[in-house]
Amino acid sequence: MRLIDLMKAKIYDDATFTPSLPKPQLELNITGITADSRDVRKGFLFAALRGQKQDGRQFISQAIQDGAIVILAEEGTTLPKDIDTSHVLLITDKNIRRRFAIMTANFYKAQPKTIVGVTGTNGKTSTVHFAQQLWQLLGNKSVSLGTLGVHGYRFKLPGKMTSPDPVRLHAALADVEAAGVTHLAMECSSHGLDQSRMDGVRMTAAAFTNLTRDHLDYHGSMDEYAKAKARLFSNVLMPGGTAVINADAPYADMMIEAAKARGQRVITFGNKGYDIKLKSQEPNALGQDIVLEVLGKDYEFHLPLIGLFQAYNVMCALGLVMAEFIDKRDKVEELVRLLPHLKGVSGRVELIEGHPKQAAVYVDYAHTPDALEQVLSAVRPHTQNRIITVFGCGGDRDKGKRPLMAEIATKLSDVVIVTDDNPRSENPDQIRNDVMAKAPKALNIGDRKIAIAKAIEMAQTGDVVVIAGKGHEQGQIIGDQTYPFDDRDEARKAILSL
Repeated sequence: MRLIDLMKAKIYDDATFTPSLPKPQLELNITGITADSRDVRKGFLFAALRGQKQDGRQFISQAIQDGAIVILAEEGTTLPKDIDTSHVLLITDKNIRRRFAIMTANFYKAQPKTIVGVTGTNGKTSTVHFAQQLWQLLGNKSVSLGTLGVHGYRFKLPGKMTSPDPVRLHAALADVEAAGVTHLAMECSSHGLDQSRMDGVRMTAAAFTNLTRDHLDYHGSMDEYAKAKARLFSNVLMPGGTAVINADAPYADMMIEAAKARGQRVITFGNKGYDIKLKSQEPNALGQDIVLEVLGKDYEFHLPLIGLFQAYNVMCALGLVMAEFIDKRDKVEELVRLLPHLKGVSGRVELIEGHPKQAAVYVDYAHTPDALEQVLSAVRPHTQNRIITVFGCGGDRDKGKRPLMAEIATKLSDVVIVTDDNPRSENPDQIRNDVMAKAPKALNIGDRKIAIAKAIEMAQTGDVVVIAGKGHEQGQIIGDQTYPFDDRDEARKAILSL
């Protein structure tokens, strides 16, 4: 691809870029684009991004030696003087991450026709999966992209990050579009938004689920965390697109204001929702009975999912999907009547069956105070006896969550077992001690396998065991190593050993 085509960025009105370079340089043929110096090949553009741990500028020399002919770097960068750079073009930009993301979008070009994004502390994964299911039930070739990878029409690829880097993201968008996918729902993390990874994605609708304490080790404060989330509407969602906002969530007004400033249509949902209003929710043994008012009309149905938070995720997905045909009443009614057919997501309040005393065992991804509170509150109406909770807190992450999660687990559970959950470089004993300070009656069992087995062994008829923190994850991070570990597999093994 010609460099001039890579640099043209008229995706958004605030992203235009007129290069002041001689014509021969603009005609350079770029064979690839990357921010990872290890992937550089002959004819590549290398983006020297500055990260939290490493500065990409340190790898410019290696990238040039490996074949890079264009270096994209922040203003003030100079090319190395100890190697021949006469054939290398340096381009600088004051917002290098956004420029790189848009260049990557130009390089890969192809994207599904309809793309929606979801941001929020909790609920992103379930919401994008519900949106994908609804599109599929409507007959559309659709996929979801996020924490669990790429799933849906002809795809079942594992993932490692909620929001991949621009190269992997746009390569994935191009691949699914080439396979015939027309609709895609993707998760948008606060890190990804803050680092402009999604800039250049042509989103037609975007949603905000909620905002509760998480990632303050990165953002520093809740206000800065919220500002990062708001970039989905102020910088990513296309002008004229549709913003779907949880009206009951803190910072909802900020998101609505950001959307309206870009000329986006706003759909609100929740108890205070205008377009999608939750009028009643009654839990029962097999899920919950829901009454929604959608565009002024009431709908009553059974939702086969546990937890009020799942009702919110479903409303959010409904708003995203109906954004495409909100003025077509018959299509909206058809869509609402598909909600009872939705299925839960792997590792999200996932039932592990087979306990000989008919105790219910659930595995959930809850690793924040709010998420833990939601899942424990969700299972209480389905509990005849005790709630036994197994949880831990990650190392090298927001330490302020530890006492909060301890207090929530103690308040909402009858038995608490504190264990390890990705201690990383921290001393796991110290992490557990931090938690135990606010949960003095809890059992302290560092080995997660033993902790899970103990909870399942303790469970009696009418009890519910909640194993929180990992959900779908298949590894335990200790030091700089990731060891195979799956809460669901360990729970099944423990049940079989009874």
